[in-house]
Amino acid sequence: MVGKNRIDLSVDPPPDLAIEVDVTSKTQLDAYISLRVPELWICDRGKLKIYTLQSGQYQPVSTSPTFPKLQILELVAEVLAQSITIGRSPALRAFRKKIQNLK
Repeated sequence: MVGKNRIDLSVDPPPDLAIEVDVTSKTQLDAYISLRVPELWICDRGKLKIYTLQSGQYQPVSTSPTFPKLQILELVAEVLAQSITIGRSPALRAFRKKIQNLK
């Protein structure tokens, strides 16, 4: 949030999207539920999963409500595979270029 160092959830809305990529420890889903984050992406063992908050629980979905026109699962799988074969930096550059060309 622009101009803020910390979110105060008693007045600020929850984030539209949380992305969990920490490989050393994972945040429990209950923490995101209590924050009422409507969409959650979790990258686990090189695979991205998308969840939406429905009736107080996270349910897996195949497309992102935040980015409905992007095939984000396929795009992330592609960039992760490329990072192994061509390296992380070239894979990220290719990913940025692909996203820019989708506009």
